[in-house]
Amino acid sequence: MAEEKHDAQEVKEILGVVSTEIPKLLEAISSSMYSKENAENLAKSVASFYKSMKEAGMDDKQAFEMTQKFMANFSLGGMIGQVFQGKPWESARKEKDDD
Repeated sequence: MAEEKHDAQEVKEILGVVSTEIPKLLEAISSSMYSKENAENLAKSVASFYKSMKEAGMDDKQAFEMTQKFMANFSLGGMIGQVFQGKPWESARKEKDDD
């Protein structure tokens, strides 16, 4: 019983650290990603990407959909979602299987 209380206390301490440190980490990442300079560079990249899709012969709808997917790669939420969905690893596995 004493061991269970000790384990519960350890879990409580770990969760306490996680609940304070993860928000700080996410804030730091978010601040660095969404600075004015980074926002301007992202806007230029997105515009260039859309333009290249149009020049490649895509219609407006196709170019817009591809640009949305492109932009998702720069979104913190999109990145986290891909990690939890396993997408980075799926594409790496797919590329490896294609070899």
